[in-house]
Amino acid sequence: MRTDPSGALTTLTRLGFASRGLLYLVIGFLILRTGRTEDTSGALSVLAEGGGRILLGLMIAGFLAYGLWRLSDAAFNIERHEPGRKGLAERGGALASGLVHLFLAWQAVRLFNHSGAGSSGASGGGSGTQEQAQTALSLPGGQLLLMIAGLTLLVVGVIQFKKAWEAEFLKHLEPGVAHQPWARYTGQAGYAARGAVFLISGAFLTSAGFKEQAGEAGGMEEALTWLTSPWDTVVAIGLLLFGLYCLIEARFRIINDVPVDGLAHKARSKLPI
Repeated sequence: MRTDPSGALTTLTRLGFASRGLLYLVIGFLILRTGRTEDTSGALSVLAEGGGRILLGLMIAGFLAYGLWRLSDAAFNIERHEPGRKGLAERGGALASGLVHLFLAWQAVRLFNHSGAGSSGASGGGSGTQEQAQTALSLPGGQLLLMIAGLTLLVVGVIQFKKAWEAEFLKHLEPGVAHQPWARYTGQAGYAARGAVFLISGAFLTSAGFKEQAGEAGGMEEALTWLTSPWDTVVAIGLLLFGLYCLIEARFRIINDVPVDGLAHKARSKLPI
């Protein structure tokens, strides 16, 4: 019996949405319950400790499929982005998201194989960001690169707030769900919280580049640690809601299939006979 590779990738992509949601649920829960701050890598380590190899295996498959789906969208516009700069920007975002989730898959594989499983996000997240900043500053033009990275995160943060305000993310959901207030408000709160985290992280990186001090750099974990009461709780609830919205997407998002057979045929046609 012949299987449909495109359909299988779509199913696994939904698993990727669910896996991403699980990470954000852990991040929000840890802040609200214990005051502990983690980034997505740290949340993955927490899940590895508590969920075991089966959960990690499922998340690896999900992140791989999600990453490949995002990269396919960037390359082949399978989500049918409109032409022009806006469409190119959305495909650029898909490229970045695909790479991030392939990196998460690689981290999950490392944890699955018990290499580096003992290091938690708390011990590796912040120092890792600052080590990367130090590496960047040691390169020719590293200061400029770091500032560009920070400004990029600031732009991404603004885009997240724009998504929250306009609720444009709803266009990707099945119509029956997209018109539900619970879907709209969950997504809006989630994207607004992500926007706040990106803005703070971007400000940290920009400052690190401007001052040429790697110690000023910071990612999600440092951004969440920097927040004081009650904003840490507000953002934590928002991230928790973003996790719930990812679970909504896992079930109700309209996912255009990657034309696996068509791409394979096109690739074969270019091979020398």
